[in-house]
Amino acid sequence: MTSKNIGHLRLIIVFTVIIGFLSLITPDTNLKILDINILQFILFYIWLVQIVAFIFAFIYQTEKYYDFIGSLTYSTSTLIVYYSLPVKTQTDTVLLALVLIWSLRLGLFLFRRILEDGKDNRFTKPKQSFLHFLQYWTGQAMWVSFTCIAVYVAMISEEENTLTTVSLFGLIIWIFGFTIEVISDAQKRTFRKDLNNKGKFISNGLWSRSRHPNYFGEITLWVGVAVISLSSLNGIGYVALISPLFVYALLSKGSGIPLLERSADKKWGSEPEYQAYKNNTPVLFPKLFNNIENTHSNSD
Repeated sequence: MTSKNIGHLRLIIVFTVIIGFLSLITPDTNLKILDINILQFILFYIWLVQIVAFIFAFIYQTEKYYDFIGSLTYSTSTLIVYYSLPVKTQTDTVLLALVLIWSLRLGLFLFRRILEDGKDNRFTKPKQSFLHFLQYWTGQAMWVSFTCIAVYVAMISEEENTLTTVSLFGLIIWIFGFTIEVISDAQKRTFRKDLNNKGKFISNGLWSRSRHPNYFGEITLWVGVAVISLSSLNGIGYVALISPLFVYALLSKGSGIPLLERSADKKWGSEPEYQAYKNNTPVLFPKLFNNIENTHSNSD
């Protein structure tokens, strides 16, 4: 086994072990599925779905269903938890609705995009290697588990039936973040469909205020989910509030922004217009006032 494969195998094990550790924050509950603690069952379900999907994806050498399977896992896992609850509160119902709205919207958006593009450059080399490709799928299992852990724990925990003032504030945060993400994605899709913009980077709309406004929206909406969940958590369950921190770390330091920034620098790093855009536009958190002209260029 090569050193690269050893590295991939190590990460696969790390991702799986981390998911196992998440099951330790199970709230005090007697809820079980197939005689397994409900949180432990749902985390295993998330992992298993990715493994099964990986097997088919590797056999047919396709990455087209990667993001869609991830979004589908968010929806189905939350539905399983929700319909396993003997008593469903307003908070539980709101959390379910928000996860379904977000995951189905994003899943369909990404699935349509890859069908139009024909491929996802992230997987050109990885899908040719069993362990490297599997690393992505187990990484997605960890992503789903960490991102949605506050939802699962909040649903499982006992709480008052009505939404608290804090939960309503969290809902406002979620709506704000979701709106930013949807608008950002729509603006970029419209920009890319215009043949006159081929080979250019986008710097108009929300993209004139942040180089990655869609990621800002993503992080913000999960902050909203955590705030909504807050009143339902207790004891070790508060560990579930790591969810938005994980999303921020993954997008800003992991597989999100760093990869896109390197790709953009490779494409347009020598262009004065891009350097002006980069120097005057924050990486993630939007600026309130726009002080750069639209340069009509694009970042994938």
